[in-house]
Amino acid sequence: MHFARGINFYKLFLIFFTGSFVGVLIELIWCYLRNGYLESRSGLVYGPFNLVYGIGALVLTLALYKYRNRSWTFSFLGGFITGSVVEYFCSYFQELLFGSTSWDYSNIPFNLNGRICLLYSVFWGLLGILWIKKIYPRIASWILAIPDKAGKIAVWVLCVFIVFNSAVSGLAVYRWAERINNKEPSNQLEVILDNRFPNERLEKIYANLSFK
Repeated sequence: MHFARGINFYKLFLIFFTGSFVGVLIELIWCYLRNGYLESRSGLVYGPFNLVYGIGALVLTLALYKYRNRSWTFSFLGGFITGSVVEYFCSYFQELLFGSTSWDYSNIPFNLNGRICLLYSVFWGLLGILWIKKIYPRIASWILAIPDKAGKIAVWVLCVFIVFNSAVSGLAVYRWAERINNKEPSNQLEVILDNRFPNERLEKIYANLSFK
């Protein structure tokens, strides 16, 4: 049996990883087309990855896979609800953990606490259709083309990379928030974080992040 047949950990992780990467590329292109310049949309300090997009791809897959043969209307509603929930709670937990936000829809009509709004929820609905009808089947076929042994090794290597990257990113942003509040480093780890990830570097990586 192929290592990623059906819906299992290996396939879901590769979808999550791919979504984290491709989502950033799409945002970069959208930013360039809309504003005429490139601006980082990364959520991690190493590489063009953003876990919000990966979580979105993962949750859309889990929510819609069973109903992938249903109507486009069903896929739209699934994407609308699922994407809105993901976006809301990602914003909520970012603010809870780091006292910061990366998006604010307060100026857009029909928003909920500035975390989600009707316009982007509609985009999530359209993405739900596109994802489960077009994108997911293609990604799944690519994953199934990966040799079994090589695929398992690659997944675990990438998993270690993402966990390490996420841990360092979380610590770097947390220390950034402390520096803004004029808190001096209290241990050697914080000294290293201050040296490796000064405010200037993090401001470039997290171009849209603002602290409350």
